[in-house]
Amino acid sequence: MFRYIICFITILVFTSSIIAGTREESIPDNKYIEYGKKFNYIYKVCGTYKDGKLFCASAVIIDRHWIITAAHVVNNARFCVVHQDNNANIVNEIIIHKDFNIDKFGSTDLALGYMEKPIDLNFYPSLYEENNEQGKICSIVGYGFTGNFKTGAIIGDDKKRAGTNMIQYIDRDLLICNASQPNDKDSTGLEFLIASGDSGGGLFIDGKLAGINSGVMAADRKADSSYGDESIHSRISSNIGWIKDNIKLKKTQRE
Repeated sequence: MFRYIICFITILVFTSSIIAGTREESIPDNKYIEYGKKFNYIYKVCGTYKDGKLFCASAVIIDRHWIITAAHVVNNARFCVVHQDNNANIVNEIIIHKDFNIDKFGSTDLALGYMEKPIDLNFYPSLYEENNEQGKICSIVGYGFTGNFKTGAIIGDDKKRAGTNMIQYIDRDLLICNASQPNDKDSTGLEFLIASGDSGGGLFIDGKLAGINSGVMAADRKADSSYGDESIHSRISSNIGWIKDNIKLKKTQRE
């Protein structure tokens, strides 16, 4: 039996607090905020479920008309919009990965969103297609709860943050990261773990989208993104065909 508890990390919005990631306590928070500004293709995604509950999380713009996010964020969504600063777009169609099962650990937690109104950016991230992610340094971005690795995710200010980590191992097409101590050999210098609200944001290797933020695993059953917790990210390289086929199919339907 898997010894961790897994916590999916969408925010159900009962307040306006939407904040991002836990960090190494000795590093100033503004470094994570400044790094986050480099990822202008990471947007917030918010909406309502069919039962009327509100949600907010993160998404990656991969094309003028397409986002990719975590399936558990938008599964059973009645209405969905992506926005950053003064830009907002309705997601007209949501495509949940066929293998997604919210009750099954390791299930493919991916969803595509199609927008009739395009989002025009100077750059869209390419998809990481190689299967050599383990041991790679990565950047992780999102709008989720923040704090440091000692306190866990505890505060909020509606700002995007980003940091770095290393892919420690791969389990059932999930990329796994953990929080390194400052003097650990695996420390990347701007250590960062995802927290509530970071779901659907991106994990990048060499500037390419390699993973989608999914959840946090905690041996102590308290998934607050503190020391000892591990973040899980759905692996893009294993799902290249599904992503490209759905985008191609939609393009064909529109022609």
